[in-house]
Amino acid sequence: MSWARVVGQVVRCVDHKTGALVAIKIIRNKKRFHQQALIEVNLLQKLKEWDPHGKHSVVNFTQSFYFRGHLCISTELLGMNLYEFIKAHEFRGFSLKLIRVFTKQMLSSLVLLHAKKVIHCDLKPENILLVHPLNSEIRVIDFGSSCFENEKVYTYIQSRFYRSPEVILGMSYGMPIDMWSLGCILAELFTGYPIFPGENEQEQLACIMEVFGPPEKHLIEKSSRKKLFFDSLGKPRLTVSSKGRRRRPSTKELRQALKCDDEAFLDFITRCLRWDPARRISPHDALKHEFLTGVKPPRPRMYTSNSPSKRGVTSAARPLPDPPGTTLKSGFMRTRDVSANSPVKGSGKRHSTVNGPPSSPGKRGSSNSTTAGSALPRVSARSISGKPDLATAAAATSLVS
Repeated sequence: MSWARVVGQVVRCVDHKTGALVAIKIIRNKKRFHQQALIEVNLLQKLKEWDPHGKHSVVNFTQSFYFRGHLCISTELLGMNLYEFIKAHEFRGFSLKLIRVFTKQMLSSLVLLHAKKVIHCDLKPENILLVHPLNSEIRVIDFGSSCFENEKVYTYIQSRFYRSPEVILGMSYGMPIDMWSLGCILAELFTGYPIFPGENEQEQLACIMEVFGPPEKHLIEKSSRKKLFFDSLGKPRLTVSSKGRRRRPSTKELRQALKCDDEAFLDFITRCLRWDPARRISPHDALKHEFLTGVKPPRPRMYTSNSPSKRGVTSAARPLPDPPGTTLKSGFMRTRDVSANSPVKGSGKRHSTVNGPPSSPGKRGSSNSTTAGSALPRVSARSISGKPDLATAAAATSLVS
């Protein structure tokens, strides 16, 4: 085995039996990491059985083995993750056309996981990788925190910016937490920065309430941690960031937060980011949404029926005229002036989850995605909205490579 570039605990290797390049994740020789890795290996093996032809955009597992006492997990070698992709674009965000391509693939992965009652538990841009820098195919990776819905192990899961309200509030959670993370990821792909950049869990919930208002009372009552976030009357506690910013509930609309006028995209994000997990859109239904299909849902037609004037005689229902067509806004967005530095002004730092709360926020890590795999156009092309599209994405990626 020939070891080349080392990225943290992931190394690029050559499989001398096949000649193929692979990525090998070397697990730390500690009991808790080893146990967690065994769960990941088991799930990766099942995913390979469930998706033998690789149609669901899940990383392809090749084998696992021990080397000098360390458990090693071998998978296909992939490219940069979506956070690195965003960073390569100077945090300007991407066109809805490219986001739509990514979304279909991520949903394909979630359809498979949810059909098998599996929760990913840590969806974020760092865990979605490009297969190749010059096309739009992606893979979902890192199943180290994943679990079956009826075999939940951890209560502290999901990276903070993508953490669902039910996890923050200490409620029972299930597969809908992945759809919450997806909504956060899509918003970030569009704007270039996290939609909810909380410095801690209190501010994280405050960020959510700033856009969507406080949660319904019945959800607050189910929370085992409600005293941390709400007073005795159920009103949100005031939080102040390290820079003195106070976030107040319902003071910002989603349209304003994203600087987006595309009604289909806004509706899609809203359905992913509903407080109540029971009302959150499912992966299967999300694939049928107008944002992905381009087809508006049919509007119900109302009819009236007159009462019969005589016994045994009925009058035919007179149809009302069709409602006037609704003109949607074009989805145009002003080009944002963003510096090359991280745009998250609150903290600018990220952390990943393992088994418990970190003592201090860590930096974003790197790690070794439906119309996928199409070649990118020439670099000169750009989207109408001013957002970088596939062409600009390719240019930035080639610079990073």
